Amino acid sequence: MLEPTHNNELPVIPGKRYFTIGEVSELCAVKPHVLRYWEQEFPQLKPVKRRGNRRYYQRDDVLTIRQIRSLLYDQGYTIGGARQRMTDDDGDVTPVELQEVIKETIEELEHVLQVLKLDK
Repeated sequence: MLEPTHNNELPVIPGKRYFTIGEVSELCAVKPHVLRYWEQEFPQLKPVKRRGNRRYYQRDDVLTIRQIRSLLYDQGYTIGGARQRMTDDDGDVTPVELQEVIKETIEELEHVLQVLKLDK
């Protein structure tokens, strides 16, 4: 989800069951038209629609919107990149895989360093 620093910037989510689009807009610092657009772009975002097609968001929706906001505004993802990041099931990296990537990166950097030393 969001980094702790990003949570501090946004208001605390009240203990209500449903939120209107205006309330979510204030809670997530995103304009209502942007929320409606994100509904089309992110399949995870499906607010309940009631009388007159009015949207009612639940707490999980608000957390999802905050995650989308963080990906787009704080981390610099594009809409497509954020969508992919949110739908990736294998986004969790095991410690063994992470160590392997770090090891390969170090080896590549050492190789680059050797090449640079030879050029001098």
